[in-house]
Parts: sequence; C-alpha cells; structure tokens
Amino acid sequence: MSSQDVPQGAVLAVVHEPVALAPGGPLVLELRGPLGPADAETVAARLAQRHRAFGVALDSHRPGHHTLRLTPPAAGGLAALPADLLADLLAPPPPGGEILPVTGHQQTLLRAALTPAPAPAGTSTSTSTSTGTGDNSDSSDNGGSSEGSDGSEGSDGGDGGGVEQLYWDWSGPLDVARFAAAWQSVVDRECVLRACFDWVAAPRLVLHARAEADIAVCSPAAVTWPQLLRRDRARGFALHRPGLLRLTLLAAEPGGGAGAAPPRVLLTYHPALLDERGVHLLLREFYRAYAAGGVLPGGERRPDLRDHARWLAGQDTTAARQFWARAVPPPRAATRPGRPGGATGQSGPGLLHTRLRAPETFRLRSWAALRGAAESSALHLVWALLLYRAAGVAGPLPVSFGVQLSGRDIALPGAAGIPGLLDSPLPMTVTVDPAAPLAGLLHQVRDTLLDLAAYPWASTETIRAWAPRPPAAPGLAAAPGPAAGPGLAAGPGAVAGPAAGVGPLCGAGSTLVRFDGPLVLPKVLRSELAAQGVHADTPRSAAGATGGPLTLAARHDTAGGLVLGLFHDRAQLADEDAAALHSQCVRLLRALPEFRQAQASAGQLLDLLARAAIPRMARPVPPAPHPALTVLRPGHPHADVICLVTAPGVPAGSYDLFVRGHRGPEKIVAVHGDGAPGMLPGVLHQASGPGRRLVLCGCGPGGRAAYELAQRTPHAPGTVAAVVMTGIGDAAASASALARGVRSVLTPPP
Repeated sequence: MSSQDVPQGAVLAVVHEPVALAPGGPLVLELRGPLGPADAETVAARLAQRHRAFGVALDSHRPGHHTLRLTPPAAGGLAALPADLLADLLAPPPPGGEILPVTGHQQTLLRAALTPAPAPAGTSTSTSTSTGTGDNSDSSDNGGSSEGSDGSEGSDGGDGGGVEQLYWDWSGPLDVARFAAAWQSVVDRECVLRACFDWVAAPRLVLHARAEADIAVCSPAAVTWPQLLRRDRARGFALHRPGLLRLTLLAAEPGGGAGAAPPRVLLTYHPALLDERGVHLLLREFYRAYAAGGVLPGGERRPDLRDHARWLAGQDTTAARQFWARAVPPPRAATRPGRPGGATGQSGPGLLHTRLRAPETFRLRSWAALRGAAESSALHLVWALLLYRAAGVAGPLPVSFGVQLSGRDIALPGAAGIPGLLDSPLPMTVTVDPAAPLAGLLHQVRDTLLDLAAYPWASTETIRAWAPRPPAAPGLAAAPGPAAGPGLAAGPGAVAGPAAGVGPLCGAGSTLVRFDGPLVLPKVLRSELAAQGVHADTPRSAAGATGGPLTLAARHDTAGGLVLGLFHDRAQLADEDAAALHSQCVRLLRALPEFRQAQASAGQLLDLLARAAIPRMARPVPPAPHPALTVLRPGHPHADVICLVTAPGVPAGSYDLFVRGHRGPEKIVAVHGDGAPGMLPGVLHQASGPGRRLVLCGCGPGGRAAYELAQRTPHAPGTVAAVVMTGIGDAAASASALARGVRSVLTPPP
C-alpha cells in the first residue's frame, strides 16, 4: 500500500503501555491504522530524520499493525515523548507536504477557534441591522450582519466558526469555468491556499502539495442573499483540511434586465490563516489569472510563508524584550469603551458602517498633517478619549487598545506580497489628561505607533512572556491566567496567561483599531480587465469575527471618503450601545478640525459628548468550572475503565460517537485534561477501583493530555493498562480510530 492509497480523512491510532523502563530502554508504541508496511517505514524514517537524538526501530506485523520502538538519548534518560515528536507521530505530513510552526498572533487565533465560548442562555441571534450613523451614513448595501454560529455544522476537527466574509458584485461578462480555473491556478501557486492546521500535540501549519479550489454556484431562486450569508457562516471550516478559503457565486437574476441584480461573489476565509490584506493580494492574483484566460503565469510564489517562518525564527529579540519590558500596559489602564452593564440578550456579530465625505476626510487629514501626524493618529486619539470617558475618572489615566500592524514592512525582500497572516494586533498605551493640549495626545499616539512599528512580528504571547513580573506579596500567589490547554502551548519563552501585575493586552476585554491602506488593483491589470468588459468592484465586509468585544476598521473609498466599520460582539455590546459608540466616535472625528488653537484641550473635545449617554458593555463572565470526572456509562461493576480525556481542540462529537458505538462491558468516564495537575491521578484512582485496569484515551490534543496524565499517575501494578492516542480528523474518523486502538488493548491479539 502506498501513501496515495491511504483513505482520505483516515486517522492513525497509537497505543502506548506505560511500564517502568530500565535506564536507556526503548518506549514501545503500537501503530494501529490505515498504514501499510511502506507507509509505516515512511513514518519511522521521518521520525529518525527529524529527531536524531532518538533511536528508531520498526517491526511490521501486518497492514494496520506495526510496533515502533523509540530509544531516548542515553545521556538524557528520557521516559516521555517530547511534544514535537508526538506531533510528528500522530499527524505525519501528507505526501509532498511541509510543516511550519504556528506562533504569535496566529496561535492565539487558532486557540480561540478551537475553544469557542458557548452562547449565553436566552440570548437572541436575530440579525443585527447594519446601519449608518448620522446624516452622512453609507447607504450602500453591505449585506447586513450575520447570525452568530458555533460553527458546529460541517466544521469537524475544530470549530470553524469565526469566519470572515467579503463580497462584491461582478460587473461584466462572467465565464464560470474560467472563474474556477483562475482560482485553481491561484491555489496551485500560493501555498497558503493549500494549508491547514494540526494541533494534536503542538500547533502547526501543514502545507499540502495539492488542494482543490472550493467554489459553489447558487441560484437566486433557491437562496436569498441574507440566507446565503447565514448558511455560509454556519458551515464554518474543518481546520484540519486544506482549503480554508472558499467562494460562492450567487448567479444573476433570471432575465438580466436593467433592474436585475448582477452576479455576486462571496469569499469566505478563516482569520487564523489569512488577514484581509492577504486576501486582497490573492484577489489580485485571481484577476491576473482571469484576465490571462484562467491560468496564472509562473510557478509558486517565493517568498512565501516558509520564507517568512525562517526569517521570523532568525530574529534577535533582545531589543524587543527591552522595549516591551517598559511598554506593556499597566494594570489600571482603561480598555473598555463602555461602562459595566448586564447581559445584552443578544449574540452573534454585528456591523455598522459610516462614511465621512471626501471634504470632511480632507479637513481631518489636514488638521493632523499640520501637527505632524497622519489621520490614523487622529482616529487613535479619538478612540483613546472614548476609552477614557467610559472609565469615569478625573485626572490623567492610561488607556490601552490594540492597533493592527500589517507585518509586511519588514526586512524580508518581497514580504509586502506574501499572502497569509502576517499582521498582528499590538497594545498601544497612552496617558489621557483632559487638561492637556490635544496636540500633545496626538503626538503621544503618533510616537507610540512608531515605536510599535519597529516590532511588527511581536505578539501578545511573546509580550506576556517578556513583561516584568513583580514579586507576589507574602502569602499570596499570582493569579493564574487562562490555560493554553494541552496541545496548544505558547511558543518558546511564552506563558499561558497574563503576567502578574500586567494590564490587559490585546484579546479578551480589549478593543482593536485598524486603519487599512488602499487596496486597489494595479492600473495595468484594471485596464486589461476593462478591455474584456470586466470592472473589478471593491470588496466589502460582512460582519465577521472581531477577536474581542469590537474592532474599529477604517479605510478610504474610491471617492476619497473615510469609511468607518464597527464590528462588535453583540453578546458584549448590544446593537443600541454599539450604534451610540459609533456615533460618538464619528462626531469627535468631524469636530477635530475645529480645534485649531494650540492650547485646545482633550477635555474641551470631550465636552461635545457631555449630554450623550456612555454606552454599556456586558460584564465578562468567567467560564464555568469543569467537573473533575463525569461518568458517561456505568458499565459492569468489575470491568475495566475507559477514561476519555477532554482538552481544547478534541474533534467535536468524536467522544459521543465512540461511547454510542462501544459494545464492551467497560465503564466509560471523562476527565478534563486541563484540571489541576495533582488532582487527576487521585480522581482516576477512585474511578478505576481495585482490580480494574484503566485505559486512558484521547483524540487529537486529548491524546497528548492522556499521555501526560499517564506520566503523572503512580505506576501501581495494573493502574494504567494503556494510553490510546489518535491524530485529528472529523468526528467519525476520530471515533473510529479511537475504537480501533481501544479494541487492540481490550481484546487479546489472535
């Protein structure tokens, strides 16, 4: 059997029987799955190549059953498998594929995608209306806001919710076959479109050698535009499969008269893989291919994600560490633009759009330029004032919010053209003093942004690691931060939660301000398309994942106006409060050019909002604690115990399918792998009872958690019979692999 014969979506199961090892003795693992001898040899050879410190020996018994012996380094005397070796074993790369580490902001987004927050009980998921604010609101069709979704439908192997959607009307003749061929040509050229994620033991990006463009065509008679948006969002993505970008064509209305709607293109992508600028770079390549008849000239793009990963790994972090040791937000920094309030009763993403006319935009730009700053600094100034106002204090106060840096103006030749997730939100912290001149605050945000721009590759994870940690008071321990969860540990030197005494960083509880540059097609390409009767419309955003309570996005339109989009989480900021906040932001921006005097203060600008109510935001609700142990099936009183270890990223539904399909007499329980390290072994000992063997099992990161739990469990005779670990697949494939491994432990071999 060759690697090409392995069934698509098949998942490997690995069985380990923990026993006391002699110093330098091998770790013995049984490979159970769709592997022939040649495939097993390939896996063993890759392990030997990537982990030279280990001795690797393989015995093939029959197809689907192989024994792997890993001898640890003699000097180290290791009795446990490192995470990277376990990842290579459980999730070997596809034929011709490559693996890159997931670090920084991408790791944060992947973790968020795998551990979605449950919707509060009793919330409304009705569509939030996308409206403008004020008399200059943008009345163009923006598609409305979509309902919230947990991504459970069609998102096996990781919650695919939190997708981003762009759309545009197709102007001119449309050849669907040429459209599909052009996108396939882009997929063949751009490795990011052949990428997916693996988080079985450590977060990794898997680049496949081949992938198919995901394109669907819908009839307007079968689905309306709002329905299409909702269905597409609910579909989510299977993060373990390549192709985390798809397109849907809503065909033109029948008849094609003057008033008929033109074809509309919906492009959906996962924000853990691509940023919006990367998507626009891919769109540029698509139009190049379409103009050339459906084939993009040239080979694979270089530089690409692989080159960026190598560049990133070679960076000297000394200066960045020193900078963030003093620039991290203080604990008392204001980060929320609303006062604490109760539950909103709503859920899902919301979106508001407002447009400043071109003359208003010019006045704002001129006001900032006369003071040595860009209009983006004016936007940052206004947002800092709104955060200060919501804090309700008198006198100076530090405020902090995230600013998005493109990450493409780095010292890597060609980095500006790399599609992928290169941007990163970094915390901007300034001190707002209502009595100080506005110009001083403007210069603060300008200079802070220039400092941040020196380290666009930094991330929240690394900043937390670099932040100073003041000693805890006697008798007090630092409060732990949110756990990363097994299989999703932070990168080198990073920590899972915020450092003690460090203010909130970008992420939960903070807001994000983006100022996107112009994203226009080259003039030559537009001319080529126009010669064929095609006009490339500017894509617009539907409501998408905000990555926090809200994101304020600004960009210029083709007429020179400034368009402000407010993306908000309706569970934290209700529609009414979001509209009020958006209106107040626009009002301050329009008023700024009137404050020409050098001594005009920040407080004077805020006085314009004296009669406006301060928006309210829902108080953060801590997650409910997990029970230490849950009995899923009582089983026979004297039968062995199967323990399913849960962890963030276990394929949804896989354990349910396993329990329903298991026919043996064994008792089945579940424990949470992120529980207290000293508690679980005792809980497991009580669950097993005298004379019962314990089989620890887990799919994906649950497998790694089961393995680590076995290392912490006292090795009393017969306590842990075996550990069964699987790779990542959809629910059915994961449950099947788990059952295969469990059967090999419970049933004596023939």
